[in-house]
Amino acid sequence: MIETDILIIGAGPTGLFTVFEAGLLQLKCHIIDALPQPGGQLAELYPKKPIFDIPGYPEVLAGDLVTNLMEQIKQFQPGFTLAETAETIEKLEDGTFIVTTNKGTKHKAKAIAIAGGLGTFEPRKPVLKDIEFYENEDRGVDYFVKDPEKYRNKNIVIAGGGDSALDWSIFLANVAASVTLIHRRNEFRGALDSVEKVQELKSSGKIKLITPAEVSSLNGTERIESITIDTNGEQMNVPTDYFIPLFGLTPKLGAIANWGLEIEKNAIKVNNALDYQTNIDGIYAIGDVNTYPGKLKLILCGFHEATLMCQSVYNRIHPGKRYVLKYTTVSGVDGFDGTRKEAEKAVVKAID
Repeated sequence: MIETDILIIGAGPTGLFTVFEAGLLQLKCHIIDALPQPGGQLAELYPKKPIFDIPGYPEVLAGDLVTNLMEQIKQFQPGFTLAETAETIEKLEDGTFIVTTNKGTKHKAKAIAIAGGLGTFEPRKPVLKDIEFYENEDRGVDYFVKDPEKYRNKNIVIAGGGDSALDWSIFLANVAASVTLIHRRNEFRGALDSVEKVQELKSSGKIKLITPAEVSSLNGTERIESITIDTNGEQMNVPTDYFIPLFGLTPKLGAIANWGLEIEKNAIKVNNALDYQTNIDGIYAIGDVNTYPGKLKLILCGFHEATLMCQSVYNRIHPGKRYVLKYTTVSGVDGFDGTRKEAEKAVVKAID
């Protein structure tokens, strides 16, 4: 049995930052995540893409933000249960919770913070014969671009008409030997500057664009060797090393949806006027997984919600005990590992 003060479900940026804010209050945290590494969508979907709206960072790669958050919380020694999903929850008479994962790992916590982003997510897959064969063991079908270097000097076919398909076509044009972008329509639903950039790359011969078109079959014995495309009533064969269909994700709350929480449009309703608590006392939802009037699904909003939530949990665990909020420039940061970070003391010296 793993015991902790706050059990965080979701190791994305909001979940990770919760560890820091809880640590300032001397509250221990443990994190459950279905992915095999911390970082959530930032690590799984777009680690090499820049983020521009993190305060203090004019530009930061998603993967680097995760690295920095992990460094920031290191002294608070969070525990991790990775590659497991939270399945069942039981509330005990003393107000604590028992959460069991799909692999049977049990966690006991005084409060629950659901920070699961969009929840568990699956890529929308094209309906193609034998596609499952090519998905496994690096046989040529990928639904996420985790490391662009994997595609260096390779022939790539990307399918899709949204931002992800456009952005990765642009990025991989300078990495892969060739990039072919196909879409079932002539029009693309993405940022205008990305559409214009793809047009420029097409004109310069760095991207081959085939529209309107759809993939009808994948070809190859041991791994993918080519794809067959239907376009304008004709079929054409395109040799490729990798086929990357980017048709978006299907978000699901998973087993959490069965916990008795109030759900609205696949998100958890919370009290944003106070502390982002759900309809169940002691269970909070922060970040993209929650909803309330005026909700914005931004990382910085998740950080704000995590901060207020931790104050509420402190009062829940220590009723009647007053916590005096101090700026970290004044109080410093004391880690659970014995380390201390603090500003340099001012020099006291008389002036003659």
